[in-house]
Amino acid sequence: MKNLSSMLLLASLLASTPIAMGQTSPAQAWPKSTPAALGIDEGPLKALDADFASGKYPLVDSMLVIRCGQLVFEQKYPHDYARIYSKEAHTVGPLNAHRTGPYNYFDPEWHPYYHGTDEHTMQSVSKSVTSVTYGVAITRKDFTASLDTPVLNYFKDVKVASLDDRKRRMTIRDLLTMSTGLDWNEDVAYDDPKNACSQMEATDDWVQYVIDRPMAHEPGKVFAYSSGATEVLAHIFQAQTGQDIEEYARKYLFTPLGIDHYQWKRTPKGVVDTEGGLFLRAEDLAKIGYLYLHHGVWNGEQIVSEDWVKQSLSPAIDAEEGMKYGFQWWLIPHGEPKRLAWACLGFGGQRLLVFPEDDLMMVFTGWKILGNGDTFDSGIAIDRLLPGVHEHSCKTSPDTVN
Repeated sequence: MKNLSSMLLLASLLASTPIAMGQTSPAQAWPKSTPAALGIDEGPLKALDADFASGKYPLVDSMLVIRCGQLVFEQKYPHDYARIYSKEAHTVGPLNAHRTGPYNYFDPEWHPYYHGTDEHTMQSVSKSVTSVTYGVAITRKDFTASLDTPVLNYFKDVKVASLDDRKRRMTIRDLLTMSTGLDWNEDVAYDDPKNACSQMEATDDWVQYVIDRPMAHEPGKVFAYSSGATEVLAHIFQAQTGQDIEEYARKYLFTPLGIDHYQWKRTPKGVVDTEGGLFLRAEDLAKIGYLYLHHGVWNGEQIVSEDWVKQSLSPAIDAEEGMKYGFQWWLIPHGEPKRLAWACLGFGGQRLLVFPEDDLMMVFTGWKILGNGDTFDSGIAIDRLLPGVHEHSCKTSPDTVN
C-alpha cells in the first residue's frame, strides 16, 4: 500500500519549507502578531471562534493559530466538566474501568486538564511525541537498533501467547506505521467495550496484553490503528537504551524546547503511557510542530535529524478516510493541487495541524468524548480557515522570548 507519488510529493514539500536565516525559536512565549500582518483574513477566524463560543461544535477547549513563528490567534473556551460528566464519572464503563484516578476519563481532576492546571490531555497526540523522542534518541545514537529489528527480540524472557511466524516477523517499523498485523480493533468508539484500547487499559499489564494478541495479517501490509503498538514502543525504548522514555524526552526534547509544564501518565505496571498519557499546554504542543517545520532544528541546534523528520512525514501506508500515515504522524491530503498537512490527532479533539507550504500551524484541544452533538474535526478546520490564508513571505524569524 506504499504510495510513491505521495512520497515524492512529501519530499518536495519538505524541501520547499521556508527557514529564515539565523532561525530562532520561542523559548517560552510565542511572539505575537495580527492575522492581517501575516496574510490571514480575520473573518474566518472570528466566525469559527464564535461557533466554538456558542457551542455549535461542543466541548472545544482552545484554538491557537501560529504563522511564521508568531501567534496570530488564541482563545480558550471554558467548560464545567465536573458537571458535564458528573454521572459518567461514577459509572463503571469502558472509559471508567478504574472508577477513580488517571484512567477515569470523566474525572475532572485528570481530564481534560491535569489537576486544575492549563496542561491539557493530549491523548493520541502522545504517539507523535513518542515518535519524535525515538528520532531524538536515534539522532543522538542512544537508540542504535535498526527499525527492522523484530519486536520479539525484546520479549526473549517473556512468555508470549499466540506465537506464529507472522508475529516473529513483526518489526519496530511496523509498530511505528500501525501495520503490526495484530488482531486489533480500535475502529469502534472508545466507550464501546469491544474497543481493544479500552480493553488494554482495563488490564494491569498493557504491554503483555498487546504482545499476546493473535495475528490477523502479515506485518507491514495492512493499516490498523493501534494504541497498543505505541505502548510496546515504550517497552522497547527502555529495553534498547536502558532509559525511561519520559525522562529521556524531558532531558533531550522538552527542556531544549522550553517545555517546562507537562505530565505523562503511566500504566499500572509503571510503563510510560506513550499511547495517550501526555499532558501539554496548547502553546507547547505547537513547539513540536515548529520543530518539524524547521527540519528538526531549534535555535540552531539539530534536536532531531532531518532524515528522521522526512521519514516520519513520508506516507508509509494508506490509512483511514483517505489519509496517509508515517511514523506516528497522520498526513492529510487537501487542496488542489494536492498537498499534505502534517497532523497529530488525539481522542476528544486534540489536534496539531501543520501546513508546511504556508508556514502555518493550528492547535485545537477539546474533550468531546461521547457521541452527542456535532464533532469538530480536521476537515472542518481546513475547509473553514485555509481559504483565508494567503501567500506570505516569512522574511524575518521571531526573536527568542524568555
